[in-house]
Amino acid sequence: MRLVILDEYDLASEWAAKYIRNKIIQFRPSADRYFTLGLPTGSTPYGCYQKLIEYYRSGDISFKYVKTFNMDEYVGLPRAHPESYHSYMWNNFFKHIDIDPANAHILDGNADDLETECQAFEQKIAEAGGIELFVGGIGPDGHIAFNEPGSSLVSRTRVKTLAKDTIVANARFFGNDLSKVPTMALTVGVGTVMDAKEVMILITGAHKAFALYKAIEEGVNHMWTVSAFQQHPRTIFVCDEDATLELRVKTVKYFKGLMHVHNKLVDPVLSIKDQ
Repeated sequence: MRLVILDEYDLASEWAAKYIRNKIIQFRPSADRYFTLGLPTGSTPYGCYQKLIEYYRSGDISFKYVKTFNMDEYVGLPRAHPESYHSYMWNNFFKHIDIDPANAHILDGNADDLETECQAFEQKIAEAGGIELFVGGIGPDGHIAFNEPGSSLVSRTRVKTLAKDTIVANARFFGNDLSKVPTMALTVGVGTVMDAKEVMILITGAHKAFALYKAIEEGVNHMWTVSAFQQHPRTIFVCDEDATLELRVKTVKYFKGLMHVHNKLVDPVLSIKDQ
């Protein structure tokens, strides 16, 4: 497990974007060999997406041969609603790059049969050859995707009832009106994400500090589902200084002492112009 600590949010976002860029370019995707990328929504990955758009516009990366699978979607929220995760992904990322819309997979929270929709999503991931890199974010209670506290650590894509804390946290996107926040969602399972060849989790801000502490310094616990990734063979946590506030000083010192190794993953930053 790696913990990459950057000074502030923008630097953490840039490091994560460079890492994704390098992974895709090193993979050398083509028409018969797509790179599969798992993606989150929310405020944390926004800066990373903006950097990836910048790299695309500068001609340094292409998403033509990339397939994406998003973590989750609200149940019952119209796809065109400004707070649906379909809207988020298209407005903040997909419409600004060269990805084929047919290769951008997002769960349909308005499907007639939600269970069948979840099973089909797992099947699509399998048919794509699995996920090369799953990028995720977490909530203040340590949930990844919508795998709320108490979720099975071997769970698969399914319908999930949202915890009150999550509904309250998401109310800011719905005019702070709790009655407008969806109470259910479709989400990939912890096991779904664990199956990815590599996982990168973005954690920024002081309000996520206790969750990072639980993820790094304490044991695996289904009440803090992000802690499951201690057991993944290739997990990278990317965080800013504020998110480390609950960690022990020696833990922070230890991982900061490894930054010269971690930075080799993004330096040099690669470009398709050089291929």
